[in-house]
Amino acid sequence: MNHAQKLKELYLTAIALKNAQLKKLEGGLPEDIQKHIGTMAEKSLSSKAVYTVLVTLLIHKILNPEQDIRYHQEQLENGFSGRTIDTKYITPTLRNLELPAMAESGWLTRSLEQPYPYTLDYEGKIGNKKVKVAFLEIVNYVQTIDRDGADTILVLLLNQVKTISDRAKNIEILPLNNPERLDIDSLVESLSLHFNCKYGVRGASKLPVLAFYAIFSVLLQQLERYHGCTLKGLGSHTASDLKSKTAGDIEIFDVNGNLTEAIEIKHNKPIDTSVIAIAREKIYKFNPRRYCIFSYYDIDDRNIKNQTREIAVNHGCQVIVNGIIPTLKYYLRLISSLDDFVHRYSDLVQKFSSKRQRNSTHSQTKMAGNYWRLESTVNCDRTANFHLKSRLNLSSRLGNRASDSRDGGSR
Repeated sequence: MNHAQKLKELYLTAIALKNAQLKKLEGGLPEDIQKHIGTMAEKSLSSKAVYTVLVTLLIHKILNPEQDIRYHQEQLENGFSGRTIDTKYITPTLRNLELPAMAESGWLTRSLEQPYPYTLDYEGKIGNKKVKVAFLEIVNYVQTIDRDGADTILVLLLNQVKTISDRAKNIEILPLNNPERLDIDSLVESLSLHFNCKYGVRGASKLPVLAFYAIFSVLLQQLERYHGCTLKGLGSHTASDLKSKTAGDIEIFDVNGNLTEAIEIKHNKPIDTSVIAIAREKIYKFNPRRYCIFSYYDIDDRNIKNQTREIAVNHGCQVIVNGIIPTLKYYLRLISSLDDFVHRYSDLVQKFSSKRQRNSTHSQTKMAGNYWRLESTVNCDRTANFHLKSRLNLSSRLGNRASDSRDGGSR
């Protein structure tokens, strides 16, 4: 009998037991072990990896009583490959039984893949401390106190997990009181059209910069890796790369005031060897840890890979090259509220266009009906109807061509 067959056998036993039989089985175990089984069952949905590893170890102990199941890797003395057993037998079987299961294996979780035995002093950083204690105590009990108790523990665990899993499947779905009216795909499509409208004036290359500035202002508040970091105020986006006194269009500083990340937006320019060469000069001059370059053009890193690798080896800075739209789409998945991003982007566009008006004369602010909008109909080469939010009606006028030509225009 293999591990999958044994698991199915014990599962069928578990779901067939009556309350009196369950009580009798529980009575044969110490009270603390009973509580630990309850903990593992309660957290089987939120701590799938630990629960899956425990099931694997218990099944293996039943089939191989002489094996010390704490030694879960072959590289450990007298160890075995728990991950192989899980991937081949346990996880696929749990999935077929419609019980909580990992995508591949519980051992792919960093806290459980550490090359140390699962003894009571195991140092792997299992997130839920109560789950960690329950897991290690059950393994210790089966290995050092009652090796014949593995099947009893697993039957009780599977019975409780089945009950909890069924209850979760039958939860009533209640619609949100204030659902977000945006979805990522629609928002990204709208932004792409917004960036590429033919406004009849220069300066639209600022829009992707404003979008990235808005998204990073949210990320700095929500991602741990940016804890304590600050965004430098936006520059004019008109100075040439060689004359710029900043590392990029957007700069992020750590808590000590050191430049940690710079972002350069190339709206209408492909990323080629010359762009990387200029980036290298800025990296050596301003010393960021990460340097991101995003472009609207398709990225072919075959010609620039040697340059980015050389920068990483000689300086240590990680150069990240990607497309504007794919990157925005990825970042939008990381934030908790699309509305928050949209509000920030809207405000930035309004401030930018208002600033351009103040810097222009009355005659220079005359427009030929060109407006920057994220809602209503935008008069582009093709009409784009952006159904986002009413507050995104960004109808502030931009300066005319004469004003923009003095500003420097798109890069």
